Amino acid sequence: MIPLRLEHVTKRFGQVVAVDDVSLMVEPGELFFLLGPSGCGKTTLLRVIAGFYEPDGGRVFFGDRDVTARPPHRRNCGMVFQNYALWPHMSVLDNVAFGLGVRGVGRSERRRRAMEVLGVVRMSEFARRKPTQLSGGQQQRVALARALAIEPDYLLLDEPLSNLDAKLRLQMRTEIRRMQRAHRVTSVYVTHDQDEALSMADRLAVVREGRVVALGTPRGLYQDPPTAWVAGFLGATNLLEGELVGREAGAVEIGTAFGNLRADRVPPEANVGQGVTISVRPEDLRLLPTGSAAPQENVFDVEVLSRTFQGETEQARVRLGPHEVVVSGRPTDLPPTGAGEKARLFIPPEAVRVYAEENAAVSAQTS
Repeated sequence: MIPLRLEHVTKRFGQVVAVDDVSLMVEPGELFFLLGPSGCGKTTLLRVIAGFYEPDGGRVFFGDRDVTARPPHRRNCGMVFQNYALWPHMSVLDNVAFGLGVRGVGRSERRRRAMEVLGVVRMSEFARRKPTQLSGGQQQRVALARALAIEPDYLLLDEPLSNLDAKLRLQMRTEIRRMQRAHRVTSVYVTHDQDEALSMADRLAVVREGRVVALGTPRGLYQDPPTAWVAGFLGATNLLEGELVGREAGAVEIGTAFGNLRADRVPPEANVGQGVTISVRPEDLRLLPTGSAAPQENVFDVEVLSRTFQGETEQARVRLGPHEVVVSGRPTDLPPTGAGEKARLFIPPEAVRVYAEENAAVSAQTS
C-alpha cells in the first residue's frame, strides 16, 4: 500500500477550467471519495490520476514517485468504469485475465489468478459465461475482478453503481467495501451520490466547480459542514436566513422572520448586525403537540402542511413563519398531528449551524 498525493493539479479544456488547483493526500489503504454534482470536475480529476489526462499544472505522486507524465499502462492502476467496459465477445474468465495477459503473465498463471479473484467477488460459477448473459450487478462484479486481478497499487472507480437499481446499489456498496478491505488497496471512488459517500468512505473530498471545498470524514463533514452549500449538498437540511443580533461566550442569538433563535455554535467570522444562514438537519428537529411540555427557548408555533410515511422514518413538512421546514424521525417519535393542525417546533441550540453572510452568499450560488 502506498499513498497518493496531488499537488496543485489544474486541468483545462479550452477556456473551461475543469480542475482548479487541487491538492490532497489519499492515505495507504484508504477508500477515498470524490463527491460532487455532475460537471464539477471529479471524473476529470480521476482521469488525471489514471493518466488518461495530463494536467496543465501541478503534479501527481504515487508515494515518492512523480508520475505526472507517465502513461496509463505504466501506473499500475485498476480502473472500474461506469459502463463496466467489458469485452462482449470474451468470457467472464477471459475478461478478468485480460490485463494479466497484457502484462505478459503466462496462460496457466493468469487463469489461476483470474479464478482466484472471481472467487473473491463470488462469480466463479459464471467464469464461462459472456457478459451479455449476466445481470448488471454481476457485470459490475466482473469489472471489479478485472481491476483487482492485476494487483494494482490503486483502485480507481468512476461512479461504478450508477447503472444499478436501488436495492442492488445497496448490496454492491457492501461488496465493494469488503473487497477493498480484503485487498487493502488504496482506492479513489467518484460519485455524485451522497448516501454512497457517507456510508462507504474513510474520508471524502467535496468537489465544486473544479475545486475541493470540503475535506474530512463522512461523519465530521455531515455533522459540521464548513459552508451552507456543503451542508445542503451532504444530505437533507433546512437552510434559513437571519441576522446575528447578539453574541456571548459559547452562543449567539439570531433574529429571524419567525422569532429569535439561540445557537450554541459561534461563527468566528460573524459580527452583530451581519446577515447569516442557519442550517438544521431534519432529524435534529423535534415536533411537539400544542400544549405539551417544551424547553424554554427555541420553541416556535408551526402549522403542519403534510406527513409522509417512509417506513422506518416519517417526514413532516411544517410552516415556520414564511418558511417551509422538514422534520423527520421515527413514526413513533412524531406526534399524531395531521395536515392543517397546529404544533410546536423545538430547534435544539446545539443542532444549529451558523454561516456568515459572505460564506452563505458564495455557497448559495448555483446550488
